[in-house]
Amino acid sequence: MFLARKSRLLRFSITAFAAFSISSSAIARKGMPVPATLSKIQKEMIAEGLDIPVSKLYNTRGTGLNNAVVLFGKGCTGEVISSEGLLLTNHHCGYGTVQGLASVGADYFADGFWAKNRNEEIPCPGLTVTFIRSMEDVTSRVLANIPLEMNEKARDSMIQIRIKALENGYRYTSKKDAQIRSFANGNQYWVMITDTYKDIRLVGFPPNGIGQFGGDTDNWSWPRHTGDFSMFRIYAGADNKPAAYSAENKPYHTADFFTINTNGYKEGDFTMVYGFPAQTQEYVSSMQLAQVVNIVDPIRIEARTRRLDIWTKHMSADRKVFLQYTSKRAGVANGWKKWQGEVRGLKLNNVVALKQREENIFQSWANTDSSAAFARDLLARMQVISASSDAALAASEHMREDVLGIELIAQGAELDRVLKLIQSMTGTSAARLNDTLAFISAASEGFYKNYDAATDKEVFAALMPLFMEKASAYVPEYFRTELARFGGSYEMWADYVFGSSAASDPVKMKGLLASGNIRAITEDPAWKLYAAIMHLKNEKVAAKLNAYNDSMVRFNRLYMKAQMMQHPELNLMPDANFTLRLAFGHVKGLDPDGDAGYSFQTDLDGAVAKNNPEVAEFKMPARLLELYREKDYGKYAVNGTVPLAFIADNHTSGGNSGSPVLNARGELIGTNFDRVWEGTMSDYYFDPRWCRNITLDIRYTLFIIDKFGGAGWLLNEMKFAPAPSR
Repeated sequence: MFLARKSRLLRFSITAFAAFSISSSAIARKGMPVPATLSKIQKEMIAEGLDIPVSKLYNTRGTGLNNAVVLFGKGCTGEVISSEGLLLTNHHCGYGTVQGLASVGADYFADGFWAKNRNEEIPCPGLTVTFIRSMEDVTSRVLANIPLEMNEKARDSMIQIRIKALENGYRYTSKKDAQIRSFANGNQYWVMITDTYKDIRLVGFPPNGIGQFGGDTDNWSWPRHTGDFSMFRIYAGADNKPAAYSAENKPYHTADFFTINTNGYKEGDFTMVYGFPAQTQEYVSSMQLAQVVNIVDPIRIEARTRRLDIWTKHMSADRKVFLQYTSKRAGVANGWKKWQGEVRGLKLNNVVALKQREENIFQSWANTDSSAAFARDLLARMQVISASSDAALAASEHMREDVLGIELIAQGAELDRVLKLIQSMTGTSAARLNDTLAFISAASEGFYKNYDAATDKEVFAALMPLFMEKASAYVPEYFRTELARFGGSYEMWADYVFGSSAASDPVKMKGLLASGNIRAITEDPAWKLYAAIMHLKNEKVAAKLNAYNDSMVRFNRLYMKAQMMQHPELNLMPDANFTLRLAFGHVKGLDPDGDAGYSFQTDLDGAVAKNNPEVAEFKMPARLLELYREKDYGKYAVNGTVPLAFIADNHTSGGNSGSPVLNARGELIGTNFDRVWEGTMSDYYFDPRWCRNITLDIRYTLFIIDKFGGAGWLLNEMKFAPAPSR
C-alpha cells in the first residue's frame, strides 16, 4: 500500500510542477539566518509562530541554545540532551566512527550497541564535537578601506593578514579558539568563538534494520520509516574543558541542553532547525547552474551507478566485504541519489530559465543605477568564461568519478607521494628516510582494512570504458596503448593491472612503500595509471579550470554584492557555509490525495508494512517485530502505534543531518535526517511548496532506546516538557 501510494506521489509531482506557476526566488525564502542576526527577524518569526524571545536561541551571555548544538565530526550536527553531555545525532553521521569500532566479532551494524552504564561507553578515536559559543560580525574590520574592485590576489592577501591578526586577538581575549569565516561570497566576515571537545564516546547505536531501514531505496524520499539516530557522550577534563582522551575524564557538564517534548505536533505547527548546513548556492548565476544540471550531476550519476551496482553485489555475497564497504557505500550513494533528485527538481521547476529572467531584471537595474556601474558587464563576462570552461569541467568530472573512482588507481597517489618524498629527501640521512617510509607504510593499513581487490577489479572493468568513451579527447596515451595491448578487452586489462600492482595487496603495498624502491614504484601499474591521468589533467585541464574558478570567485563576489544592493529591502541571508544557522518553517505534508495517514507523518505500522526479510534494506530486527506484535509501546504509544517521522518546510542542506528540530518553545521534537527527493534542489533553489526536511520523531527515538535497546537508564538524565494541561 505504502509503495503504491508513493508512486502516485511521484507522478503527481511531475504534473504539479508543470501546472503551478513558479514564484520568483527573490521573493521565496532564501538562505538560513545567522543566529546572531535573529533579532532582525524576531517579529517575522513570532508572526510565524515562535513562542519565545530569540535571545533564548542565541545570545552573547552564554546562555543561548546555541550552546546545545554542536558540529559533529566534520560534516554533521548534533545536540546535547542532558546536563551530562549526552549527545544525539543521526545514525548515518555516526556510521563511519562505528565502522572503525566494529568487527566481525562485534558487528554493531547487525546487532546494534547499547551501553548499559557509563563504563561501557566506547571511546571514539579522532571524533570531535565543536560548540559555537558566540559569533560577531567583523566585516567592517576585515574590509576597511579595501576597494570593491581591487585585484583579487592583492585583496585576499590583505584580508588574510587582517584575519590572522583578529583571530589571534580573539583567542587571547576569549581564551578559546576563534575562526573568521567568509560569508556572502566574500562580502561579509564573521568570527566564531569555539570550543572543540576531543573525548567522545559511543553510547547507543541501533542496528541497520532500524537506523538504515529503507536504505538507498527510501533515501531522499517520503514517506520515510528510518530510525536514523545514534548517541554519544562528550567527556571533559577535570575543569570541564576540552581534553584529550583519558580514563580520568568526566562527562561534560552543562546547563545548556535541550528539553525534550513528547507531546507531539500537528500540521501547521511552527518548527525550527538549528545546525550546520554545508552549502547552498541560492544566488548562483544561470550559467553556473546550467553546468550543474547538464554536465556535473549527470556525469557523477552515471559513474556512481556503475560503481554502486558492483559494490552492492559483492557486499551482498560476502559479509566481510559488507563491513569493509558499508560506510563507503553509504557516502557514495548519498550523493548519487541526491543529485538525481536535484537535477529532476531543477528541470521541473525550469530554474535555469527562471534565473535568466531574474538576470534580465538585474541587467536593467545595473544599466540604470549609478551605484552599479561595476556590475554592468558582469553577466556577459560570466557567460563567456563559463561557456569556454564546459569541456574542461566535464573532463575533470570524468577523471574524478570514472578513473579515481577506482580505488587501486587512487592508491597510486600514495606511491606518487613516496616517490616525491624520496626525491625531496635526497641528501638526508638514510635512517631518517627509512623512518619516514616506515610511517607511511604503516599508515596504509587503514586503507586496506576496508578494501577488497576483487570488488575493485570489477569496478575497473566497468568504469574504464565509460571514461574512454565519454572523455575521449582527454584520454592519456598510456591508457590507449594498454587497452590496445589487451585487444580492447577491459577485463583482460583489469586482470593484468590487479595481478601485477602491489596496490592490490596490503602486504605487497606495505613492503613497496617501506622499501622506497624508485624503479619498482615507477613500474607499478597503479602508479603508471595515476601518473598518466594526473599528468594529462595538469597539462590540459587544471590550468583552464583554475583560471575559470579564479575568475568566478571575483565575479561571484561582485555579483553577490550587486544583488544585495539591488534588493536592500529583502535582507538577503548569506548562503550556507558550514557555520551555525537556524531555519524555520512549519510541519507541512506533501500528499496529492488529501489527508492521508502519511501526509506529514509516518509511524511504526507503516514501517512494519515494509518489512521484508528477503531484502536487506527492509529487514527489521526480530526484537522490534516482537514489540510490534505485542503492541508493547509503553508510554510512546499514540493511537495504537508509535509516531516515527514527520516533514516540514524548513530550508536545510547537507550538514543539517543530526540537527535538532525544535517546536515554538525551543524544545526538541525530533532530529533532522533527510530531505524529500523533490526538494533536493533546495541547495540551489528553495521553494517551500516542494522542499521538505524529514525529521525522526523524538518519541520513536526514545521508544527504540528504552523498549528495544533496553537503555532506559539514559532517559533518567533527560529533561522532559510537562504534558499539556487538560
